Amino acid sequence: MSQHETVGPLAEAVGYVLKQAASALRAGMDAALRPLELTVPQYACLELLGQHPGLSNAELARGAFVTRQSMNGVLRGLQDRGLVSRPATAAYGRALPTELTPAGRQRLHEASVAVRAVERRMLAALSPSAQRRLRDDLAACATALTETDGTAADR
Repeated sequence: MSQHETVGPLAEAVGYVLKQAASALRAGMDAALRPLELTVPQYACLELLGQHPGLSNAELARGAFVTRQSMNGVLRGLQDRGLVSRPATAAYGRALPTELTPAGRQRLHEASVAVRAVERRMLAALSPSAQRRLRDDLAACATALTETDGTAADR
């Protein structure tokens, strides 16, 4: 691509189509999580904690693609509903490791099943090998952009 080449028709621009897919996925997840009284960031937090118990606020924020301030609000809401627990004081440093409660594990299971159904619907037209290729190609795209300047974008 030359320096002077433009994006061209949006329907042919990978970034635009990727954003359409991301927006559709987000809307599908919002709809699937609404009956469980969860938002996408709350679900992401539960999923991260289910797979990596004890993460700090900063680690959760990075994993859920939100700011630390936003994650504070997410965690407070989940804690108020009895879905996660955090110690009142840090064992060391300032990080408060967060863990799922039994109610949080149950809600995570329900939410994960709902989100997986959305993902299956999104990928239904693709063969298993095409699904793997899409995942790998998207990961390669993300890596290419984060390695360009040595930093992860939007973190």
